[in-house]
Amino acid sequence: MPRAVWLLVIGMAVNVTGASFLWPLNSIYIHEHLDKSLTVAGIVLMLNSGASVIGNLLGGRLFDRLGGYRSILSGIVLTLIALIGLTFWNTWPHYVIFLTIIGFGTGMIFPSMYAMAGSVWKEGGRRAFNAIYVASNLGVAVGSAFGGMVAAISFQWIFIANAVLYVVFLVIAVFGYKGMDRPQAVSEVKEARTTSIRNVNPKLTALLILCFGYLLCWIGYSQWQATVAPYTQEMGISLRQYSYLWTINGALIVLGQPLLNRLVIVFAKTVKSQIVIGTIIFALAFWIASEASNFSGFAIAMVIMTIGEMLVWPAVPTIADKLAPPGREGFFQGIANSAATGGRMLGPIIGGMLVDFYDMHTLFIVMMGLFLLSLISTFVFDRKIIKNTEISVKAS
Repeated sequence: MPRAVWLLVIGMAVNVTGASFLWPLNSIYIHEHLDKSLTVAGIVLMLNSGASVIGNLLGGRLFDRLGGYRSILSGIVLTLIALIGLTFWNTWPHYVIFLTIIGFGTGMIFPSMYAMAGSVWKEGGRRAFNAIYVASNLGVAVGSAFGGMVAAISFQWIFIANAVLYVVFLVIAVFGYKGMDRPQAVSEVKEARTTSIRNVNPKLTALLILCFGYLLCWIGYSQWQATVAPYTQEMGISLRQYSYLWTINGALIVLGQPLLNRLVIVFAKTVKSQIVIGTIIFALAFWIASEASNFSGFAIAMVIMTIGEMLVWPAVPTIADKLAPPGREGFFQGIANSAATGGRMLGPIIGGMLVDFYDMHTLFIVMMGLFLLSLISTFVFDRKIIKNTEISVKAS
């Protein structure tokens, strides 16, 4: 990989490591330490994700207009300020306010990171997005492993560790990303604005249809942080063991992605087929989780869920990059990231209400239904695109 992509990979790993000290434990902290119901916890996480959706769209726009360097720095600085505030004021309602600001700041960062990776290594294709994806999951593995151990001592140290790692990320961005902005970016935006609307709209429509299914998948996936987390506590699984589930998730992605990339060429020759297979695997994982009664059962479900994730999550940004007209890469990546964030926003509140008003069995059934429903959007999203072979033929 080019040096620029390596710098993005390192920055993403540090970024997500810091975030992973906190985000898997949010529901537990709100429910057990702040003494709020799962529905309230879902609303708080919804505010965080809703702010992140806005940040995604703004970050994508800033990438197209100002370049990734300024967009990423803006998001980092805003997030760091909120994390410092959270370190000193982490009671109710300060926790909600700072968590919402963190969502907005981090939302600005992700589309620019993905768009920049695609821009600086165009010939890399899916490999650029794979590298960013693997880096983020390396951060999940490291952050969640240490997060569970630190939280067992004190949640205060969780907030401090998150803030310190964001300082490191800021240093990497200041000294590493400045020269990555493409000099032709502004001219490409102007050119894209003059492009016939008939050429742009079908691709934008295709992305929106695909992202609808992407959102449904994330609604289901987010239950692992929102409702499955407290459920594992009720099943007698310790906080440290729960954090190990995310360590398994991240480690499997880091170690297994290269092998999966080789297998993809054989059993999923198109990016579209990757998403279809991955979504079916998601539904299977939730069925196994619904039958689990101990740590081993949830670990098996997490392994299967991770295989589906490795197929679906990198594929959507890849398609967004292929669909994006010149100068609109940030905007299209912003939409893709907004769909993922929207799923994380709606997932906790939907899951919390299902558990509070019904039970976990109902939640598992509904989520499996959403996974299967998302298959429809995947099958039809590219039907109106004339040259869809550019999107769905190459899987690597």
